[in-house]
Amino acid sequence: MTQTFEQMNLSPAIQKALHRQKLAEMTTVQTETIPHLMQWRDVIAKAPTGTGKTIAFAIPILEHIDPADKWIQALILAPTRELALQIGGEFRKLTMFMQGIKTVVVYGGQKIDHQIRELKGKPQIVVATPGRLKDHLDRRTLSLEHVHTAVLDEADRMLDMGFVHEVTRILDLTKNRRCLALMSATISREVMDIAWVYQSEDAAEIRVADVEEDKPPIEQYSIAVRGSKTQDMLDIIKSKKYQKVLVFCNTKRFAHRLSQTLTKRGCVADCIHGDVRQSIRERVMKSFRQGRLNILVATDVAARGLDITGVDAVFNYDIPNENEYYLHRIGRTGRAKQHGVSYTFCTPFDSSRLKEIAKYTRSQMIPLRFDDRGQLIPA
Repeated sequence: MTQTFEQMNLSPAIQKALHRQKLAEMTTVQTETIPHLMQWRDVIAKAPTGTGKTIAFAIPILEHIDPADKWIQALILAPTRELALQIGGEFRKLTMFMQGIKTVVVYGGQKIDHQIRELKGKPQIVVATPGRLKDHLDRRTLSLEHVHTAVLDEADRMLDMGFVHEVTRILDLTKNRRCLALMSATISREVMDIAWVYQSEDAAEIRVADVEEDKPPIEQYSIAVRGSKTQDMLDIIKSKKYQKVLVFCNTKRFAHRLSQTLTKRGCVADCIHGDVRQSIRERVMKSFRQGRLNILVATDVAARGLDITGVDAVFNYDIPNENEYYLHRIGRTGRAKQHGVSYTFCTPFDSSRLKEIAKYTRSQMIPLRFDDRGQLIPA
């Protein structure tokens, strides 16, 4: 039976913020995580992309924050600046009607002097990437002595990226921590190592299977290429009247080239990848979120950690190199129980690769092709 936020006896300010966002029903990860964190219990949660993990840890944190205490009380670590900014945005939306609570996001790529000024404003919540937080700790511009709640979001990816030493050093400095939440799409050996060392023996282990009702309802199609993938994609976008589309490529070079090609063909398009400066990436993402940009071309840098609402469709222009990337890509549409659709372009030589992805992800891709009139029909 679906549980609602109103049944959680939350503070009026948080209820009002949730109502403003039109959030009523809780996802499974929220239903199972929030009560444990509210009771200061350590949590290790594995849940698919797009199932509302941020709100699952944000609500208990905010219910525990003392606005009169001007020390940092909650710390959220994220592997990328994009995810850190997204989490910070979620906290600001939830604190819209709460007085005296301040959230600061610190990450690489932004001038550290600006962040130092923000930290002097006495935030109770800090969202950070490990590398930049280490910089602030080295400069003694913040203290973790009063942190009562720590969260590692996308924990598997953070540790895979080589931040193990930074993460353990940071956790060692949260000496008065009362609970630690590890939120992850997969539970790797590295995640378990952190859990064994830093969580209590009675930590709540939450596993939301991909097959549960929270799995984003995404219609998945494979498209047999008839000549030009670009033209095929534009024909689909036009016929379906999609307004916000995310396109994934495997390389930075091609993502840039495809973005230029789409622009030359009259589309409002842009791209983000690892070589794009942070200030430009933020500007591009803001335009896409606000609907001023219709097509965003990206490499897998954008597949995890970006909460982009209202994406009509995801196109895999290139089949992802890793099976796991497929789930993270298509998870950008169909967020938090909203309907979504994805298309993966393929040639006859890709059939075994598609079967491998389908088996790994337990997904079903419906094969389609274009008929002589340019209409999509079952293959």
